[in-house]
Amino acid sequence: MVTRTGDNTITITPRTPHSAVVVVMHGLGDTADGFEDVAMMWSQQMPHVKFILPTAPTQPVTLNMGMPMPSWYDIEGLDERTNENCKGIEESSKRIMDILDEEHSSTKLPYNRMILSGFSQGGALSIFTGLQVPADKKLGGVLVMSGYLAGAKQFTLSEAGKEIPVLHCHGTSDPMVRFDMAQKTEELVKGSGHSNYTLKPYSGLTHSVSVDELKDAAEFIHGVIPPDASCDIKPKSPDEMSVKELKTAIRLGGLGNQAVGLAEKRELVELLKNNQK
Repeated sequence: MVTRTGDNTITITPRTPHSAVVVVMHGLGDTADGFEDVAMMWSQQMPHVKFILPTAPTQPVTLNMGMPMPSWYDIEGLDERTNENCKGIEESSKRIMDILDEEHSSTKLPYNRMILSGFSQGGALSIFTGLQVPADKKLGGVLVMSGYLAGAKQFTLSEAGKEIPVLHCHGTSDPMVRFDMAQKTEELVKGSGHSNYTLKPYSGLTHSVSVDELKDAAEFIHGVIPPDASCDIKPKSPDEMSVKELKTAIRLGGLGNQAVGLAEKRELVELLKNNQK
């Protein structure tokens, strides 16, 4: 089932019980729509995984002459000096952790069954957020595609973060986030004590993703959060939901306008059933 909220967060929930969650963060100027096809493909390959794709807030970006666009944080430049401080990255990091916290509190899914992933700026946010978590929120993994370590002055590798598996995929011909930035990120993170960081180069690949990269990414996801029946979360059918749960599902599904005037529970159930994919 695919649902979309008012802030353009896309959620792909399997029809069968799922036992893991992957959050996918887009790059600068993009939205959740940019990676929906990728997440749908991964969902078909791994039906035990729920995928959540948030969209960054629209804000001015210094690097792009102050033009407003979806951005997880402000980027003044991509050299080491201007990349030390990234205004807004801590707020975006909190938002991503709030998503994980909500998944944990609502379903009791362990944090080690969750992965943060992202492309470019989204990949930078996945590193920044995923490797600073406390021990009780240690994640299953971090997947970075064409990303880098942003906000180095604001970043401290946590003890739990040192052990979280990281796959960093990066094109050797990337003109925007150069491959040497990926190498420096690997050096910095490993130099801080990380024990399981893999930087995988893709010869000739520019600032994009390739079929081989997406295949490697899927293998990484499946490897760190394989199916686990002991963690299975079975989605409730509309008939099993309370009125509060029905209203929440209708809101998350973008069906609020269609629910105006509906008062009976059976009406809410029917609306949700008729709009499930």
